[in-house]
Amino acid sequence: MRASRLVTLLLLLQNRGRMTARQLAEELEVSVRTVYRDVEALSAAGIPLYGDAGHAGGYRLVDGYRTRLTGLTADEAQAAFLAALPGTAAELGLGEALATAQLKLRAALPAELREHAGRIQERFLLDAPGWYGDGDRTPHLAAVATAVWARRAVVLRYRRWRAPEEIERRVEPYGLVLKAGRWYLVAAGPSGVRTYRVDQIDELRPLDEEFAIPDGFGLAAYWDSYLADFRARLHTGEAVVRLTEEGARRLGVPHGGGEWTEARVPIESLDHAHQEFLRLGTDVEVIAPAELRDRVAETVRVLAARYTRSSCGAVR
Repeated sequence: MRASRLVTLLLLLQNRGRMTARQLAEELEVSVRTVYRDVEALSAAGIPLYGDAGHAGGYRLVDGYRTRLTGLTADEAQAAFLAALPGTAAELGLGEALATAQLKLRAALPAELREHAGRIQERFLLDAPGWYGDGDRTPHLAAVATAVWARRAVVLRYRRWRAPEEIERRVEPYGLVLKAGRWYLVAAGPSGVRTYRVDQIDELRPLDEEFAIPDGFGLAAYWDSYLADFRARLHTGEAVVRLTEEGARRLGVPHGGGEWTEARVPIESLDHAHQEFLRLGTDVEVIAPAELRDRVAETVRVLAARYTRSSCGAVR
């Protein structure tokens, strides 16, 4: 464990520059005293690092020093190549850079790890978009990504589902999220931090205005909060249903045994629930709310009458 920690400490200093003992301790999840001992061990091994005293001090490597040690295990090397999405990188204008980076990483790996990485690319393919779509056209994605990288404000002309359907807004792009094959921009605007679908951007005008992301903002934390709020708003009601074992499996709820089981399930709206429960056919019976049960029953009556007429008039 200590050897792995020493490698991690060295790579942290190489990638981030000066870091205090406390910062290193937090990253490595050890005590400050342990960091002191590890630094002494690296110095004794001939690693050219030194510490600066004072409030703005810390440890850093001698300028120009870089280790050739990657510290990658076989699993880490596999993960690095598995995480690389060529289509995504190409959309962001980084396709060539990704290919070059993979070549450099492969060249730096020992022969055994190169073989592991090669097998990953031969045997696994990540395809983010869903089955029933070719992915959204995002002509402004590269420009959005550039603004995110450069921390430059932009003016968006944006289409949305509610009135006014088209808006123009100055925003500060904080980050991009790829969710199920669709790109979302997280940006600060007049109403605070909001989420915008990149494929709904009709026009983008970059501005020569830099901005700083507020302290404490984290893209991953914001996205988790956004998804939680989205789900809370999505499922605003509840339905009581009886399900066969197959219906419970398809709906993703536990089955209590026996021929039927009763369950309470969240629903987005009566319209949406009506369509979703009809998909389950004879594997579901809606108990409540009464309005939803009546709508399903009426649909079944209409279908039964239609198929009865079709059967009587069919040519045999």
